[in-house]
Amino acid sequence: MSRPAVSVPTGTLLGQVSRDMAEYGVGSVVITEGGTLRGIVTDRDIAVRGLARGLDSDAEVDAVMTSPVVTVEITDDIHVAYRTFRRSGFRRLPVVDGHRVVGVLTVDDMLMDVFRRLADLLGPVAWSVLEEPPGPPGA
Repeated sequence: MSRPAVSVPTGTLLGQVSRDMAEYGVGSVVITEGGTLRGIVTDRDIAVRGLARGLDSDAEVDAVMTSPVVTVEITDDIHVAYRTFRRSGFRRLPVVDGHRVVGVLTVDDMLMDVFRRLADLLGPVAWSVLEEPPGPPGA
């Protein structure tokens, strides 16, 4: 998960949201109001829901954000996150601790988890193959 989540208040202009994404090197920003999560906007939302529909950089982020937001709790098991990604179809999920957003979990984060688990599983197998020469052909 990326932490902390990049956050902007409702009413922030799309131009500023785009600059924040570029500055922090993120593809999404959570939208809050008084510390409460109100929405999420991705770089794709800005392009498809914003620019493609004729909105300019002076439009408010509220016009393109996704709300309500599908989230996962910080205490949720990783399998809950996998199921939530699969069921929702979203590529980014805010991670919340109660009402507070503490980070953003991405599909890429989950892929890295899969790769680590695969490496953990295959590591001992790979080492045993390297330590034992292959047998004669057809053995």
